[in-house]
Amino acid sequence: MRRAIALGLLAVAACSSGGGPRGPERELPETMTVSSPAFPPEAAIPVRFTCSGEEVSPPLIWSKVPEGTAELALVVDDPDAPGGTYVHWVVAHLDPKQGGLAEGTLPEGATQLRNSAGKAAWAGPCPPEGPAHHYRFTVYALGKRVEVAADAAAADAIADIEEAATARGRLVGTFAR
Repeated sequence: MRRAIALGLLAVAACSSGGGPRGPERELPETMTVSSPAFPPEAAIPVRFTCSGEEVSPPLIWSKVPEGTAELALVVDDPDAPGGTYVHWVVAHLDPKQGGLAEGTLPEGATQLRNSAGKAAWAGPCPPEGPAHHYRFTVYALGKRVEVAADAAAADAIADIEEAATARGRLVGTFAR
């Protein structure tokens, strides 16, 4: 009986945690611009990019990358998740000369790291039914190459990225089911 209760509590914690809360973000200059041809800032993310659609990553464009940037990193998260911020995608080793990502692609040399589901992949927005959640597409300019273990937890990878970051830019989209 105790085992069944313990397993039940673990299951509830896993489903509600969303990967666990992240600590406060480090203050960084927001000098970069991030946009998407698929949706304007603060607008609904098209269903195509979500768990209700084809669940492909949306196209992104960024500019105003600071001079001297060694690489870029991308973090997509949902701060409105029931159990704390849920990380949908972490990508490191993006070439700072590249101006964005095409829909559903990852450029050569880039590395996907684990999201809150423990997978090194894009996990499209998939909030519980209710009000719209906000999805933050944050591009970080890094002053040095970040070496993150492939099996690192999302929070650990993001901490390493934020520690090396010199600037960032952010696009926010919404989605509700």
